Amino acid sequence: MVEKIHNTLRDSPVARWTALILLALTMFFAYMFIDVLAPLSTQLETSLKWSPDTFGAVAGSEYFLNVFVAFLIFAGIILDRIGVRRSAILSGILMVIGASIKLYGISDHFNAGGFGYDFFNSFWTGFPASAKVACMGFAIFGCGVEMAGITVSKGIVKWFAGKELALAMGLEMAIARLGVFSVFRLSPYLAEQGGITLSVGVGTLLLLIGLLSFSVYFFFDKKLDSQTDSLRTASDPEEEFKVSDLKAIFTSKTFMVVAGLCVLFYSAIFPFQKFATGMLESRLGMTTVEAGNLFSYFPIGAMILTPFLGWFIDHKGKAATMLFAGSLLVIICHLIFAITPVENFTFAVALGAIILLGISFSLVPAALWPSVPKLVDNKVLGSAYSIIFWIQNIGLMLTPILIGWSLKVSNPGVAERILAGEDIKYNYTVPMLIFAAFGVAALALAFYLKVLDKKKGYGLESPNIRK
Repeated sequence: MVEKIHNTLRDSPVARWTALILLALTMFFAYMFIDVLAPLSTQLETSLKWSPDTFGAVAGSEYFLNVFVAFLIFAGIILDRIGVRRSAILSGILMVIGASIKLYGISDHFNAGGFGYDFFNSFWTGFPASAKVACMGFAIFGCGVEMAGITVSKGIVKWFAGKELALAMGLEMAIARLGVFSVFRLSPYLAEQGGITLSVGVGTLLLLIGLLSFSVYFFFDKKLDSQTDSLRTASDPEEEFKVSDLKAIFTSKTFMVVAGLCVLFYSAIFPFQKFATGMLESRLGMTTVEAGNLFSYFPIGAMILTPFLGWFIDHKGKAATMLFAGSLLVIICHLIFAITPVENFTFAVALGAIILLGISFSLVPAALWPSVPKLVDNKVLGSAYSIIFWIQNIGLMLTPILIGWSLKVSNPGVAERILAGEDIKYNYTVPMLIFAAFGVAALALAFYLKVLDKKKGYGLESPNIRK
């Protein structure tokens, strides 16, 4: 009888799946905090005097430092330099600090004249002091959450390369999507019980638990590295990362197409989440809680389908085809929201469009992230993910600002009438058409990517697990 010997922790299914859970749990809490204010736009307008463009600016501030200070580029270099476990701890700390500042900014204590209120209220008086502090905190949180995203992606590749890579990434994304479902259910309820501060406070507390989860992962990763180092021979050294290696990433046409597809697709998804409950309240005459509950079904499709699609890509391939199909579905969904006549836009129609969006949100991420290791060397994988995230962040920062502005401009005088206490709703046709346009551009790049893959043989349509 021959007994199988596990050379490293990654060869143990229990160890590598435990590592995945520890990584995914923090992302679950992070995704909750990202959208903790998304179902509360109506309350923010009445309680803190945040107009749609103010709300859009706060939503977009998550990506400000990542884009203009290029923090994400540095985060990728840091990740490739210091490794997964140290980057995980650093990202967790940044998320907690940023969330705490945002919590203080929207708190009753600050808005009643607490520390710093007079200063933040002394300039740019058209933009509320609470929004200024919230922007500052959300920008710091954004550095942490995006750094965590690329760290988790590289961590999963580290534990699952040559094994169930796409399935593992799919499961991590499913757990993160569960965070979106949870916050759209939980945040309006908490706000009803204890105000907006309670919702953000609970989200901040959960991020502390996420930091603890990353701390436990630290020891798993350290043990794996010690085992890997002991097995590596002098004739098989690990290539050292050099900043000059980034040139190969930026000069790859296929990589830049993938990055472009990513920013366009995610710009049609994540910013939409910020405005979805307001749109549903407007079109269906719902309360905030009812609209939040309805939209909470959006990530259910992603939660269920993404792991299955990951398994399919591992064993059957077709990643490029999935990118094309997902981009097509996002167009259909936003056009339903944009042009369906009022008399035909029922609860069932809205739910159907939300389910379609969830399926789209399964197809594209399940195919996109496991495909990146096929395009770049492992030594620059962290930087490759960071560059994609950085380009993505440009869109995610600007899109909420664009949508908030378009909503206000296409509804002249409505914001002022709402602030005056009048019961009136916004028309969301123009914002929904903008989201659909992003989908059209993503579809064009997805088609081009299929052509490039067929021509150059990157293996995007091939399975990850070779038999």
